[in-house]
Amino acid sequence: MRLLNYCCIIAGGALMMACKPALQTGAAYFENFTYEGNDAIYADNPLPGKDAVYNPILPGWYSDPSMCTNGEGDYYLVTSTFSYFPGVPIFHSRDLVNWKQIGNVLDRPSQLVGLDRQHISGGIFAPDIKYNPANKTYYMITTNVGAGNFVVKTKDPAGPWSDPILLPQVQGIDPSLFFDEDGKAYIVNNDDAPDGKPEYDGHRTIRIVEYDTENDCTVGERKIIINKGVDPSKKPIWIEGPHLYKIGGKYYLMAAEGGTGDMHSEVIFRSDSPMEGYEPWGKNPILTQRHLPADRTDPVTCAGHADILQTPEGDWWAVFLGCRPNRKGFENLGRETFMMPVRWSEDGFPIITEGDETVPVVVRHPGTSAGDNPTFGNFKTTDEFDGNALGMEWMTLRGPADDLYSFDKGNLVLKCSEKSATQYETPSLVLRRIQHHVFSASTKMRFTPTGEEAAGLLLFKDERHQYFLKVCLVGGEKAVVVEKIGAEPSVLGTVFLKDTSSPVELFINSKDGLSFNFLCATSGKEPEPVAQEADASYLSTAVAGGFTGTTVGPYAIK
Repeated sequence: MRLLNYCCIIAGGALMMACKPALQTGAAYFENFTYEGNDAIYADNPLPGKDAVYNPILPGWYSDPSMCTNGEGDYYLVTSTFSYFPGVPIFHSRDLVNWKQIGNVLDRPSQLVGLDRQHISGGIFAPDIKYNPANKTYYMITTNVGAGNFVVKTKDPAGPWSDPILLPQVQGIDPSLFFDEDGKAYIVNNDDAPDGKPEYDGHRTIRIVEYDTENDCTVGERKIIINKGVDPSKKPIWIEGPHLYKIGGKYYLMAAEGGTGDMHSEVIFRSDSPMEGYEPWGKNPILTQRHLPADRTDPVTCAGHADILQTPEGDWWAVFLGCRPNRKGFENLGRETFMMPVRWSEDGFPIITEGDETVPVVVRHPGTSAGDNPTFGNFKTTDEFDGNALGMEWMTLRGPADDLYSFDKGNLVLKCSEKSATQYETPSLVLRRIQHHVFSASTKMRFTPTGEEAAGLLLFKDERHQYFLKVCLVGGEKAVVVEKIGAEPSVLGTVFLKDTSSPVELFINSKDGLSFNFLCATSGKEPEPVAQEADASYLSTAVAGGFTGTTVGPYAIK
């Protein structure tokens, strides 16, 4: 039986016993974790109180959004997770404004085979969610870069979802499903150039194949329906992320084009048949920000990879990804989920933006207002770790890591593991997204290093771009250290702790999105700097590359 430390308190003449966990050697005890965002853009653009929503609706790294409706007023939305676990968060809404995460589609290792060997920007690409009214079943189709394309399905979007149904005939990435009115189903996705012989870098195709929903397999010939993109003479790159719709008796194929950077866009094609004859709209793209001046106010870049649906009231809405760079042109938030209304051209094509229209900070959405806990705007949240499971905002790398963390009397306990966040492994690390340029993250931790162990807060972009605010031994003395981790690692600052028995409070903040500040405190004293103004661009996509954003959370290693 584990021994407990007891703190005796005299209150009202009675002896009260407040229990604290006995510290295990080689483990760190995190009493809490607080995240707060405070971007000025929200204060500068207050919501009118109703009929409006902030963009992005899911701030921070929520990329490649897809949504569906069951036609009864329920909406569901999913996004990519790459090599994080669990995979594919799923959100529910009744009004397209107030979203609540209800689970994760891929929440078991059996659904994520091979994730443990992949780079952080590998794993799960571009999930697509659809509802099939014919069998009242929800489907999610996606790519696991290490295992191929697959489908999972369920009657209840909150889960559980099935184990993967593999689709070996569907090569490439970014598959999506379409259920036609006649009961047939189709898969469209991005694939190689014809015969695997690209004419230029970025030459891709969109292909289609019929899908048998009774036997969960593809049937018949798989055909190329788009080669290169809207205008093949201009050598368009990376036609991808396709979605197929039937609207007014016509088939519409919508896809991203131009790559995932500043040239990103969304384009549209139309046909009388699902399997052939797609013609591009003459006024493509239907969504982009690539031609707008870089010095515009509150820029949104990289807009594309969209999905659309119609509400029971007849309105059309789109979700899509975009980035919000800071004044120096980089960002640490990753690709975020935005929403805008869809309007229709006189010749019957959907439009999200046209001309010099910008993606707005505030979107008008009549008849709705933000609830008590919106996903957007500024907010503060604290996890007291007083349950027996991680909240839905937390993620681990490549696997559940449930052998490395536990809960003990209001503490998240992380074992110090030899597996590092620099490896393609599952370290002793739990992370949440950074969702604001101006933010703070903090924790109170009990940890007694005896050798090479270290524990604290990690800012994580990928295996080669990290900042670690850690408690460790330096020359045999307990200290707080800031380490820059990567190809050229360095120590940015050290504070030796005079009080070695009290909990240590650790703080990370950014005041402008351009740099990070690291602080520590003990015994209720004012925080003191460990390292100031560390370059935030080091964790940006502009420097590090990849498809994810920056995450932060407790970490323990030996």
